[in-house]
This record gives sequence, structure tokens and C-alpha cells, in this order.
Amino acid sequence: MNKNFIVDSTCNNMRLDRWLRSKIGKVPQGLIEKTLRQGKIRINKKKVKSSFKIKTNDKVEIFNFNFEERINQKKIKFNPSNQVIKSNENLIIDNNDNFIVLNKSAGISVQGGTKSKKNLIDIFSRSKIFEGIKPYSVHRLDKETSGVFIMAKNRETAQLLTSLFRLRKVHKTYLAICSGELEKNTGEWNDDLIRYDNGKKIIEKAKTTFKVLDKNSNATLVEMKPITGRKHQLRKQLFNIGHSIFGDKKYKSLNSSKVTNKNLMLHSYQIRFMINKKKYTYKAIIPDYFRKLLKAKRLDFLD
Repeated sequence: MNKNFIVDSTCNNMRLDRWLRSKIGKVPQGLIEKTLRQGKIRINKKKVKSSFKIKTNDKVEIFNFNFEERINQKKIKFNPSNQVIKSNENLIIDNNDNFIVLNKSAGISVQGGTKSKKNLIDIFSRSKIFEGIKPYSVHRLDKETSGVFIMAKNRETAQLLTSLFRLRKVHKTYLAICSGELEKNTGEWNDDLIRYDNGKKIIEKAKTTFKVLDKNSNATLVEMKPITGRKHQLRKQLFNIGHSIFGDKKYKSLNSSKVTNKNLMLHSYQIRFMINKKKYTYKAIIPDYFRKLLKAKRLDFLD
């Protein structure tokens, strides 16, 4: 089946792969890449890459694609109860005309997927705060990571904030409790992190500055400020030096404590950025389970 689209102004400057998913459904990235390479998706009659930024009034042509099959595979949205909606609204740190900031709970995804149903986008889509509008996620935060998270209320703000994150003009601070005692109290980690995309090995540069806030022979409380934004960056970097984060079941050091923790001890503590010369700074108080482990490990944190 062939289909043509004209890009409207609400999608201006959106990545082509994201736009395709919004129109067709949950299409695997590998299929998008393959279809683009075959020239079956064209913008203004030209072959482009998945990262191409579409513009208002661009003509998108898609050839020989089974739309019905993909549409039927669209994920089923999470239908939150009023109690779930209210409990997440209570986590909001700031609510203004353009975005909200909340202290995200551990164990909840930002967006729905094949492995996760409960998610913030579907929850806030049903909230009165977003009545008549839709929430936009502008950055990533792992399902098991708690802390500061931002959702935009309109596409313009979403594009602006996404650009700030991409240009590294949003300064993030994380706290983690990791196993063992870090040797250096301050420094910078520079790593080549490996990930796989459809079986293809990809190596990415990762940079993080760190500062030890307290430590002993059993555990370390470390403050981390990622310069790059790689997937699982902080978790991987601590794992690489043999000091995995308590509660991390994926990146677990051999010398880490045998005591398992239900929660991942990684918290997005602070975010700073500037819009139109106005400074924004948001902090998210650490969860009770985080404080409990600090006490158990005899670590001090002055917030």
C-alpha cells in the first residue's frame, strides 16, 4: 500500500522516525532504517535518514508498506485509575504554562512499551493538568531511576527542551549509593560504552564528572554529573570500575554486596537550565528507601 502525507506545523522539526511512529504505530527502528535504505520512504521525492528533521509542508511518500498490519500492532495504552493519577500528581514539583516537573517514582516507565505498560505519558494524558492538551517527554529516565523529570505541555516547549538536552545545556546531578569504597574523591570518567542495536555493535563515548560525598569500606555515596547522555551511562560506568549501584540487577559487580536491594539506588537529584535568560533549578528529595540504605551503610548526606 502507498500513502502520502503533508507535514503540518505541529510536527515541524520532528525527527522522521518519531513522526513515522506517530502516524503509523509502533514500527521497529530496524524496519524504518531498512525501508529508508530501500528508498520506500521519501521526503519531497528524496531519500533521507531516520534522523532527518521534517519541516512544515514537507511531502512524505511511503511505498509498499502494510499499514493495516502495523496499525494493529500499536501498543494498548495504559488505563490508570484515579488513585494512580492522583498519586503521580502529588509528586509534581512545579506546574507552569509550558511544562511540569515531578519527582518520578522508581518502577514506572516514562513511555509504554512491549516490556512496560504502566507509564507517565498515559497517566498524565488522563490528568486534568493536561486536559485538552497532551504531555511530551523531553528526556530519558530509566524505569528504576527516581527523581527529577520534565514533561512539556506543548510541542514548541518540547522541541526547545529537547534541544537544550541535546546541546548539553541542561545540567543534571545524580546521586547513587554504590558498593565498596571509591579510591578517588573527585574526577572524571571517560569511557567507550558498548551497546547493540539489532545485533550491530555500537561504541559510544561517555563522560561524567563525579564527587564522593561520603564513603567507607562497604559503600560510597557519589554525586555524578553526566556530560554525555548515553543509555545506562552512570550504571555502566560504575560497573566498569567495579563499584556497581546497589539494587542494579543488570550491571552487578562480582565484588558487590550479596545483600539484594529491591530498589535501584540511583536518583536524579537536580536539574538546572536557562530559558530566555531565566534560570530554572529543580531538586527532588531522595526517597525513603534511599535514606534507609544510607543509614544502614553509615553514610551521611546533607540536603
